[in-house]
Amino acid sequence: MYTAISAKLINIAAAVTAGTVLLFGAGNGVADAANRAANRAANQIVARISLSQQTMEVLVDGRPTFAWKVSTGGRGHLTPTGSFKPTRMHQMWYSRKYDDNAPMPHSVFFKGGYAVHATNFVRRLGQPASHGCVRLHPDNAADFYQLVEIFGPTNTRIVIVK
Repeated sequence: MYTAISAKLINIAAAVTAGTVLLFGAGNGVADAANRAANRAANQIVARISLSQQTMEVLVDGRPTFAWKVSTGGRGHLTPTGSFKPTRMHQMWYSRKYDDNAPMPHSVFFKGGYAVHATNFVRRLGQPASHGCVRLHPDNAADFYQLVEIFGPTNTRIVIVK
């Protein structure tokens, strides 16, 4: 299954690259500026996290592409709601606040110390269990991280709803 998802990411990246080359490769003037603006608007990722359903739906250019189980803030630990842009990314990060440098692979930070990242506690996915971060299965976190790398943080939005 992971191979199929990786192949899907490669196809998405190829489509984005081809579209960018077509739009930027020829012509000039106002029409090109309009095309570039439209291309930037179209090539976006939206990760919609539902706290009540403990799911994350990833839309690529407005099309539902992935749906994954997550774990968000457990009792006494809130996950912030709202719309966020990634602020930084780390292939591997270690928590300075919880569990003696707990590993947070494929971290996409979106507000202060809050991130979307991988977890080894996959049995807890689908129910609140974190200190406020959005936890994903390691394969899914790697795919999301790669998508954000391909599209760029400025073209990524993380929307967290109750």
